[in-house]
Amino acid sequence: MSLSETRPPLYLDSHATTLLDPRVREAMWPWLLVPCNASSTSHRYGWRAAEGVERARQQVARLLNCEPHELIFTSGATEANNLALKGILQAPRAKGWGLVTSLVEHRAILDPARRLARRGTEVVFVPVTRQGAIDLDRFRDSLTPQTRLVSLILANNEVGTINPIAEAGAICRERGIWLHCDAAQAVGKIPLDLRQLPVDLLSLSAHKLHGPQGVGALYVRRSEPRLPLEPLFEGGGQEYRLRPGTLPVPLIVGLGAACEACGEDLPAEGLRLAHLRDRLWQGLTERLEGIHRNGDPRHSLPGNLNVSFEGVPGDRLLAAMTEIAVSSGSACSSADPEPSHVLRAMGVPERLALATLRFGLSRFNTAEEIDFASDWVARVVNQLRSQPAGTG
Repeated sequence: MSLSETRPPLYLDSHATTLLDPRVREAMWPWLLVPCNASSTSHRYGWRAAEGVERARQQVARLLNCEPHELIFTSGATEANNLALKGILQAPRAKGWGLVTSLVEHRAILDPARRLARRGTEVVFVPVTRQGAIDLDRFRDSLTPQTRLVSLILANNEVGTINPIAEAGAICRERGIWLHCDAAQAVGKIPLDLRQLPVDLLSLSAHKLHGPQGVGALYVRRSEPRLPLEPLFEGGGQEYRLRPGTLPVPLIVGLGAACEACGEDLPAEGLRLAHLRDRLWQGLTERLEGIHRNGDPRHSLPGNLNVSFEGVPGDRLLAAMTEIAVSSGSACSSADPEPSHVLRAMGVPERLALATLRFGLSRFNTAEEIDFASDWVARVVNQLRSQPAGTG
């Protein structure tokens, strides 16, 4: 019996977004039933809302091991990324400053970086290895006297590769350069300690860690000299005057609850997900030949598996995955018929890059589901390989 006869397609696209954890839903629900503006300090509703926001700030801070006042709530990692890059490099004092980033960043970094370049910022894009991580020697050589900010993805959203951030951060510290990390895929999946990791700014998003969509945060290290961060827009004094606007209290409470749940589940959940990922890869290799795993198996997110298939038309592969919900790459680029920019930067041939599936596993997936996915993918790939070219 097919899975679709009993329930919707099996969800294996948790890098795009995750299911809302019941613990998060329970924490958010009461805040949806009362008026809650954390800036309304003249009555009890506002006081309670402000307390809820600060409790959530503490929950996020505990997961990251940072100070609560180092966190700025945003609408998500995309806004946090834009605030980090533009908030520093578009400031009047930033004239002549430069940015270094990599070729495998999320579009939420690449697009702001290219806009900054059009406006006169020196932007250098560092190549990566075949595993999708920055080459530290080439990274070091890319830094110039103008470089004031580096932005590197902590864990890649397509292939799961974890960058050598500690080493890159040490290089930045030696040069007096600030380091920003897009950690949307890493927070809650792998342990992070911002008291130890040499990172100055870090972006995260709730919906990547079983929280609600529409909320995230930017970590800004509070040290001397202070980072010259300026707001993207004006309109209020919220979030230390760096992100004005009425705070979405239910969403922020949800982010806090999601971070608390992740802290409770780590590191056991990471080990479980790594086991499921390895089970999926083993199941595919036992059933199929001519498949390639993209990324670095030694340094990768536990729930990520990115696989390319030989002899399969890329335009039909994803469409045939009717029983499982997966993607071919970043959800923000899913409508783009071009090969993944991440896989291109890694040197993956175009024919393979187009015939690629990205599996994103989560705390709600089971071994039974993984075995079903292995069987289904193998069946579809063998069917596509047996069909003459040009047939449907």
